[in-house]
Amino acid sequence: MVGDGRPYPEHGLSNRDWAQIPPRQVRLDSLITTKAMLDLHSLLAADSTFYGDLFPHVVQWQGELYLEDGLHRALRAALHQRSILHARVLELHS
Repeated sequence: MVGDGRPYPEHGLSNRDWAQIPPRQVRLDSLITTKAMLDLHSLLAADSTFYGDLFPHVVQWQGELYLEDGLHRALRAALHQRSILHARVLELHS
């Protein structure tokens, strides 16, 4: 599902904070992306995760899983016909 922006409150996590969250398996069909645009250059780049986290960032808010960072990795997984993605999941409580 494609969302338009982040419906959850600002969490203020830095990349270092995200790195402290252990990755877990997430079903691709349960993710809602927060980005409506896809950059094909990033998708097709061989080193697209070289400078970033190897795992996508997902925010769990009010029972939904929002893909905050890692759209290109999720799409690559889907193109390889995988249904599961390893991601760091931040659980926000209202």
